[in-house]
Amino acid sequence: MSGSGAPTVTTDASGLRVAVVAASWHEAVMDGLLDGARRGLAEAGVADPLVVRVPGTVELSVACARLAPTHDALVALGVVVRGGTPHFDYVCQGVTVGLTEVAVRTGVPVGFGVLTCDDDEQARDRAGLPGSREDKGHEAATAAVATAVTLRRAEAQAEARDGTR
Repeated sequence: MSGSGAPTVTTDASGLRVAVVAASWHEAVMDGLLDGARRGLAEAGVADPLVVRVPGTVELSVACARLAPTHDALVALGVVVRGGTPHFDYVCQGVTVGLTEVAVRTGVPVGFGVLTCDDDEQARDRAGLPGSREDKGHEAATAAVATAVTLRRAEAQAEARDGTR
């Protein structure tokens, strides 16, 4: 099971500016991912995240890149279901590289909530819907804000130690 060994992450992210960027394809799965992300952010103290919907998973990277300068953390949500063509491989690789590039280039954590599944059943099982075994929207949101809080804490410790800034 892919969810085995996942850490339990709790953090106080109140005061962080967070945007959730969600694709529109596979509406039921996306609704579950978005609900999970909102719930995870609320549990972490993020009261009013910006939610932006884009047409598909490919568009997540450019939307996150545009939002990164004004946010402390981003959550990218999408789903790609394998079909009979290489499209699946291109989209999965492109979005993974694109979102990683956004995070590394900007220093803004991007929670990766993109499901890459062989079929609709696998996607539903990871979407946080009733009966799902996993809630990847919640996990992505929690990971993004926990990383943002950790980086802020590390920067403050370095500044205190070095007397910089």
